[in-house]
Amino acid sequence: MVRFEVLRAGLISLASVMGVAWVVASTASAQITITEPEAALLPAQFGGWARTSNPVAVLPSALPSLSPQALSECGERRSKLADYVREGNTLQVEALEFGDRTGAYSAFTLAEEAEQTVANGAPGGQQGGETGSGKARTASGWWLTGVTVGKGLEAYQTAGAGAQGGAVVLSMVGKTLLLARFSQGTPEEDAQALTPLLEAMPKVFGSAAVVPVLPTLPPARGLVAGSLRYALGPVSYAAEGGVLPPGSLDWTMEPEAVTARYDDARGKETLTLVLYPTPTIAQKAAKVIAAEMPGPKSSARLRQQGMLVALATGSFSGAEAEQMVQGIHLSELAFNQDAHPPFKVVAAQAFTLLENIAILSGVLGAAAVLLGLFLGFGRAGYRVLRGRPPAVEVEFLSLHLAPQNKPAIFTEPQAAEDEPKRG
Repeated sequence: MVRFEVLRAGLISLASVMGVAWVVASTASAQITITEPEAALLPAQFGGWARTSNPVAVLPSALPSLSPQALSECGERRSKLADYVREGNTLQVEALEFGDRTGAYSAFTLAEEAEQTVANGAPGGQQGGETGSGKARTASGWWLTGVTVGKGLEAYQTAGAGAQGGAVVLSMVGKTLLLARFSQGTPEEDAQALTPLLEAMPKVFGSAAVVPVLPTLPPARGLVAGSLRYALGPVSYAAEGGVLPPGSLDWTMEPEAVTARYDDARGKETLTLVLYPTPTIAQKAAKVIAAEMPGPKSSARLRQQGMLVALATGSFSGAEAEQMVQGIHLSELAFNQDAHPPFKVVAAQAFTLLENIAILSGVLGAAAVLLGLFLGFGRAGYRVLRGRPPAVEVEFLSLHLAPQNKPAIFTEPQAAEDEPKRG
């Protein structure tokens, strides 16, 4: 019975200590979880420009005219409007931040005007137009400049003369879309003046920094500059001039769609690329798209390869359209190297992991010490309550092999005394 009571007391003590250890571990885990506040979307100053508290008149903008539903499909998170001044020149900047770089690029193509040139040479983009001098005049009157602000799909920029004077610059960097309107200056100068702002924009890492790969597939030959559109939903697809009925693409499966226009000696053609999650879904969608193809179907060409569906419609001959869709392969899907986080981010993640391991080891060690102390003092207290000494005397097992009785003592007989005397 005594042993049972001791065992029960030990189990209760062990459960109590483990509960304390769990609370300590939970508290330690909660303490190392740090949520950093979001960086300001627009800085207070950059490159000599200082933000003013007196807003100037709101100029006509492309961003507010964008469909709210389309921006929602792109994953819009927050926006900011700010005015800056420098040496009598005023600047108004609108910024929209999205959940990732993919949504930001989709919004960029939604806001970009047709026949504008992507400054850093976007997929299939053409710089310089017919002049070949790095800038070209478009039908809308914009002067397009070649300003490099990033690599691959990391950043884009277009610049042109605004209707109110000065320049208008549309930029995408990271996961942020910017529209800047200058009160004076040339597009070339103003686009260069905006570089410090692009460098000060919030950085994006991890999965949010993954670049969209579908826009890299359209061929460059004959591509109308600035005509490439990238959609993530039916509203943005329709707003960007998609040739297919939006409902025919089965947006419930979350595909991505690219629409690009071509105009050269072969004629005018529209290329539609749709990327689905699996080949089975793409195969089913291709059958629906085949029934919804616009225009003369004799020259249109449809091709489904794996997860990709390619459709070419327009005035190209059947052979030219077939050559276009056959020249696009999923093997061309390649991620931009800049999408990987830099070394300092990887080092910070490794340090955080090691720090968490050290904290966990310390918590487990402390729990073990507490358990030992609790059980030791608990047992001593239990013995005192039962009227015994707190310390247990060491007991040894013995076989008691030492002699228990005194050894017998033998003496010689006294023969002379025992024999009778002879007379």
